[in-house]
Amino acid sequence: MAHHDAPLPPIAILGAGSMGGAILHGLAASGLATSGLTVTNRTRAKAEDLAGLAGVTSIALEETPSGNTDAAAAADVVLVGVKPAMVPDLLREIAPALRPGTIVVSLAAGVTVATFEGILGTGIRVLRSMPNTPAVVGKAVTGIAVGTTATAEDVAVVRRLFETCGVVVEVPESQIDPLSTISGSGPAYFFLVVEEFTKAAVAQGFDQAQARLMAEQTFIGAAALLAASGEEPSELRRRVTSPKGTTERAIAVLQAARLDVVFESATDAALARAKELAAG
Repeated sequence: MAHHDAPLPPIAILGAGSMGGAILHGLAASGLATSGLTVTNRTRAKAEDLAGLAGVTSIALEETPSGNTDAAAAADVVLVGVKPAMVPDLLREIAPALRPGTIVVSLAAGVTVATFEGILGTGIRVLRSMPNTPAVVGKAVTGIAVGTTATAEDVAVVRRLFETCGVVVEVPESQIDPLSTISGSGPAYFFLVVEEFTKAAVAQGFDQAQARLMAEQTFIGAAALLAASGEEPSELRRRVTSPKGTTERAIAVLQAARLDVVFESATDAALARAKELAAG
């Protein structure tokens, strides 16, 4: 098995939207993609935006129509980052160019391993992934699910790839959609809470800049403390919540709002939508 700091094999990212682009930035920053890192996009403008990343070959499909097949043919690992509706056509396009043993990783929400394997055939190793946008700053949570022909070595390669931009959780494919409701959508839940906390600060008389600074840095600092301490969140909350103090009074209001029910309902709604999308 390769050393964790060993170079990754040649990688192609077909479609660098929000997810593909986030992974691309993580890989480029890691310095491990020295065997080749190629990305394709439809437009020259988008390709030029990515061409400045260290070690990245950026291809505009409007200039090089064979860019997807060229990139896939030269790669040992191919990440499919196009929109879910475009995936089947892309797979049919690149299938003849893939060498046996190539690892193909889906970044597309709602597209099953069976769809990939059915189009690409048995000689291709398929994994399904669900990263999130903090990959851009190296703080992603990426779920991966293994197809029917991928080996332990393939999984290790894909894990190392995604660990360049965060942490990895391996789950059965049946858990990929539930995972998407937690780590995939989770950053949006966090941003919403920061928005509302900022509004509360403004209502307390602070200007917008002060309110945003306090809200953001309070949550960022709390997250850093949680990560550094190794303590349970409930214990850290207890330490802030002095008996009969101001925090205790505020926490009582939040608990009365049944945040447990709110978050359960929110993630259930997201999962129901994921199933709708998977069903077409």
